Formats: sequence, structure tokens, C-alpha cells
Amino acid sequence: MPDNSETQILEFKESWRDEYLRTICAFANSTGGKLVIGKDDNGNLVGLKSSKRLLEDIPNKVKEILGILVEVNAHKQADKEYLEIVVEPYLFPVSYRGEYYLRVGSTSQTLKGAALNRFLLKRQGLHWDALPLPGLPVSMLNQAVIEKFRRQALQSRRIQSEMSADSIENLLDKLHLFDGKLLKRAAALLFFDDPERFVTGAFIKIGYFENNVDLRYQDEVHGNLFQQLEKTVEILQTKYLKAWISYQGLQRIETLCPPEAALREALLNAVAHKDYSSGSPIQISVYPDRMMIWNSSQLLPDQNLSALLKKHSSQPFNPDIANAFFRAGMVELWGRGIDKMIESCRAEEMPEPRFSIESSGFWVTFIFSSDQKTTPKTTPKTTPKTTPKTYTAQRIVELIEESPEITRKEMAAILGITLDGIRYHLQKLKAAGKIHHTGPARAGRWQVKS
Repeated sequence: MPDNSETQILEFKESWRDEYLRTICAFANSTGGKLVIGKDDNGNLVGLKSSKRLLEDIPNKVKEILGILVEVNAHKQADKEYLEIVVEPYLFPVSYRGEYYLRVGSTSQTLKGAALNRFLLKRQGLHWDALPLPGLPVSMLNQAVIEKFRRQALQSRRIQSEMSADSIENLLDKLHLFDGKLLKRAAALLFFDDPERFVTGAFIKIGYFENNVDLRYQDEVHGNLFQQLEKTVEILQTKYLKAWISYQGLQRIETLCPPEAALREALLNAVAHKDYSSGSPIQISVYPDRMMIWNSSQLLPDQNLSALLKKHSSQPFNPDIANAFFRAGMVELWGRGIDKMIESCRAEEMPEPRFSIESSGFWVTFIFSSDQKTTPKTTPKTTPKTTPKTYTAQRIVELIEESPEITRKEMAAILGITLDGIRYHLQKLKAAGKIHHTGPARAGRWQVKS
């Protein structure tokens, strides 16, 4: 039996075809990899008849068409020959016949549109928000917002006191918001009242849903990023979010879910990590039992979730925007955004936020189910505690009751767990006779048994 299977850095082919140069191109543009010629898709050795010729042909074709060098090694096992093509990662972008490829899981995918722009910028050591923006003079920026930023930054002691007397031009320069004589894109997003004139989709969209279909009402928040953040928090707290009820003696205390600190951190995270080249606004979906915040992102769903969460928190996609938030005292240390959201919810004895990743974006989900809205924060020590598995099963039942046609993928996105985890809980619930499914596997409906 073979001891290997195809991965992001390993692929098998029974024989050589020139079209496999795409795979080599994808390896070079990613983290490198190995292409084995003479094995089937399952890693079983089938052998080659012309390995000597390929030892010369493959390196020459790679050099001529891709412009890179690879290592080609011949091996023999059980009287059968096979080749290993070892590809190192390249810092500059590598193309195959004018197209660029990247490894996503065990496949090679063509980069186009916004994804291609991101890739090329990254290879040049550039960020989207750092590119110059013709047509935006300093005089068009909102000076009141800039002065408010200056006061906050001085109060937080994250800019030098001498900068209190600097001109706006000098202040922006010290914030690295100039590229030569032109302002960067980040300056338009931070301090221009209508950034959508230059950046499509540079706003926040909020909607309240009774279920996955019925939208009851919605709002759009426009303006510069500082204005968007403040307006969004205010609108959510006054119009969309309900308070949790707790008591201290006879005193009734109302606490909003999520806590304001966690909400602000989630919004800052979405703004700093958003892929503004996507043209999509940040979207906030509020349901009776949860709130979901989505921002377009460049993260890949097949990679390790914990590593991506750490990267998503510590390495902002828009570092110039992130730097301005830091200077204004709106965040403490980059790299703790995810932890701060979790800690804020724990401090209020609320469920921890859930994080999930898809090919087009990043989700943060805050849970506030109906039974928790009126549960006092101080409960007797004898109250049984809900285990994580029991809680997840209960949430799945609630989701099915709200939307019988909900898919496993949608459940996984809402609850922030893997598809395998969803399958496990569904099998347990079906075995216990609590739910059943009718119709085809990919469509059909779920039903909760009484």
C-alpha cells in the first residue's frame, strides 16, 4: 500500500504531459512541492518507459517555458522507474503561457481578477492600501476627523508630543500615508468622507433576518473608516442587539451581547483585514440567536484554521490602516484581536465567538440564543453545566427548526466547526431519534421530531 496521498505539496502522475507545467508553476508560486511521474493518483507505482529522455526534456521545458530551474531525480523500485520533480518556491511570480497558478489544497488553480492582483502585489512586497491614489489632494480630506485622530493619538501616547503642532501634511507623512507626492489609498479610506468615490464597496451593510431567507430591515453605513466604525457600533446597539438580563440582588442589569469590547474588536479586525479590491462591503447579519460579521479575505479554507486565525489577527492585510488604528489607541497590540474577543465574552460569561473561513472571506459569529437572553449571569453552583458537545447538538437542532432546508456547509459556517464535526452531531441526533432527513442528500429537508 502506498504511504502517500496527494497534498498541497505533492502530486502524482502516471506519465508526463506538457500540461503538467501548470502544476510546477503552481508549486513555484506557492510553498514549493514535488511532482512524481510514474505513480497513479493513489500513489501506486506504475513505472515509466522513457525516464532517460524525460530526465533531459523536463528541465529544459521548465526553463524555457516557466523561466525557472527544477531538480529532476530518477528512482527505481521493484524494477519500475519513476521520476521526482522537486520545485522550490520562488519570490517572483511565475507564469505558464501568460497565466498564473497557485496550489489550493491538492489542486492547481488559475489566478484571475482580484486574486491575481493580490498575488502580484504580494510578490512585489506591496499592500493594497499602500498604493498611491491620484486625484486626492490633502485639501479634500476631513480636517476635523484628522484633528480628532491627532488628539486620540496624543492621549494614547502613541505619537510624539511634538507632532501636536505639525501640519496635516507632516502628520500624514509621519503616518506613512504618502507615496512620494501622492496620498495612499489608506488615506482615502481613513480620512476622506466619500471613499467609495475611489474604492467600490468601501462601506458596511447590516441586516436583520428572521431566518436565512426573510430580511426584516437593513442599514448601510458610509463615510470614512473612523465614522463607519462609530456609526456601526451605535446602530447595532440601539437597533439590532438585545440585552441579556442579569441581577445583582434586586437590581436588574442589562448587558448587550456581544460585549462592546468584543464588538469593536471584531469590526476593527474586519476593516483591517478586508480585501478592498473585492468590491464587496463588510456584511453584518443579525439573527434572533446570533450575529455574523463577514469580510472579504484572501485566506484559504484548506489550511490550518488555528494558524490562519493567528495570521488573520497578527498580520493585517492593510497595515497602513491598522497602524492608524493603533496610533489612535483603538487597539493595544496587533496579534491579540482574536484573543481579546474571546476574553471579552468570557468576562461577561457569554459564549465564545466562533471563527470560520471560506474561500471568499472570514466569518466571526457571536451566539446569543433565546434561552441565554434572559438567563442571569450569576447562577447557582448546583446548576448543571452544558458540555460543548451538548451545546453544539442543541444549536444544530435550533438551526434546523429555524430553517429545515439548511445545509451541512451552512451549519458549519454558522457554528464555526468542521463539516466532519457537523456530520458527527447529525449522526448522533438521528441515532437518538431527535431529527430525520427527507428527500435527496444534497437537497431535501430536515425535521425535528417531537
